[in-house]
Amino acid sequence: MTALLEVEDLKVAYGKIEAVKGISFSVEAGQIVTLIGTNGAGKTTTLRTLSGLLKPSGGRIVFDGQPLNGVGAHKIVAMGLAHSPEGRRIFPRLTIAENLKLGAFLRKDTAGIEKDIKRAYELFPILGERSKQAAGTLSGGEQQMLAMGRALMSQPKLLMLDEPSMGLSPIMMQKIMATIAELKSQGTTILLVEQNAQAALSLADQGHVMEVGKVVLSGTGQDLLVDESVRKAYLGED
Repeated sequence: MTALLEVEDLKVAYGKIEAVKGISFSVEAGQIVTLIGTNGAGKTTTLRTLSGLLKPSGGRIVFDGQPLNGVGAHKIVAMGLAHSPEGRRIFPRLTIAENLKLGAFLRKDTAGIEKDIKRAYELFPILGERSKQAAGTLSGGEQQMLAMGRALMSQPKLLMLDEPSMGLSPIMMQKIMATIAELKSQGTTILLVEQNAQAALSLADQGHVMEVGKVVLSGTGQDLLVDESVRKAYLGED
C-alpha cells in the first residue's frame, strides 16, 4: 500500500547550517505518526518544510501521490495537508468563529463550512460556548483547541500538529491528547511533533526519534515506549 505521505532523504538548511540531515519516514492513511526529540532536533523544521513554508535543500516529499517539492504553501493546504503550528498563531483580535472561518478560506461550500464549524464545537465545546469572544482572551489550552479546530476547517487528509501540549497544564494536556485520539478514531491521519514523549508514543502507531537533524531510532509507539535508550533520554527514567 502506498503511504499517504512519503519523505525520502529530506535535507533542510538555514544558510550553511543543515538543520535536517537526510531523514526518511512515511505516514499511512489513518495512522498517528510522531516525531520526538529535544529542542533543535529538527522536528519543527521538518513540519514547516512539509507545509511549504521552508524549501528543502535536498530529498523528496510525496503527498497523496503528488510531489510537494516546489509547491506553494497555499496549494499544499488545498491538496489536503494542514498544519497547526507551534505557538498556535491564532488571530487574537478576531472572534473564535472568525478564526475558524479563516481555516476554510480556500473552500466555497458554505453549508459544509457551517457543518465543520459545528464539528469543531462538538470536539471543543468551550469554543462553541465562547464563539463570539476574541480569541486573544482564551487560555493557552483553549487557544490550542482553536488552532487545531482551525486546521481541521480545511478538511485535511493529513493533520500536522506541532507541540500541541506546549505550556499547558497537565489537565489541559490530557484533554488535547484525548482529542487527538478522538480525531484518529474518526479517520483523521496525524503527524504529531511533541516534546511530551510519553503522551505522543502512547498515541502513535509509529514513532521516530530525532537528534540534531537525523532520525536515530524508529519503531512502533509501544516499542519505543519500552526502549531503554528512549526511556532514559526522553521519559526521565534511569
